Amino acid sequence: MAHDDHSAHHVNYLYVFFALCGFTLLSVAFDMLGGTVPHAVVIVLVLAVAVAKALSVMMFFMHLKFEGNWKYVLLAPTTILAIGLPLALYPDVGIAYYTPTAPQIHQWGDEFSAYKAEHAQHGEHAEPPAGEETAPETTPAPK
Repeated sequence: MAHDDHSAHHVNYLYVFFALCGFTLLSVAFDMLGGTVPHAVVIVLVLAVAVAKALSVMMFFMHLKFEGNWKYVLLAPTTILAIGLPLALYPDVGIAYYTPTAPQIHQWGDEFSAYKAEHAQHGEHAEPPAGEETAPETTPAPK
């Protein structure tokens, strides 16, 4: 039975630690540039440093640098799902959440406008009484 030679896989973790500390200081320095550089540029720079830190951790601490190409077989479906799921759900969640499509919303708005107009004709204050700001009941209340 062949034994893997791990001598080529030696990593000096102290160097990686200092590199991560340097990346952290660099991201703090980029964040402090906020007043002199446009905000979008600061965001891109800080995110680039964060990606470099994440790659360092993945490559050395998770030992992905020393793995074979099979890691891409696992990464491809994950990437497809990470991109595809938000794109597939966007029409249902992203668009419909912020646009009122229910007819009741428009109806309640019209009823409130009619209520204000009716009370404005009589010289009354056009604020609805407490409790009438909410949606009207769909079934008549028992009398």
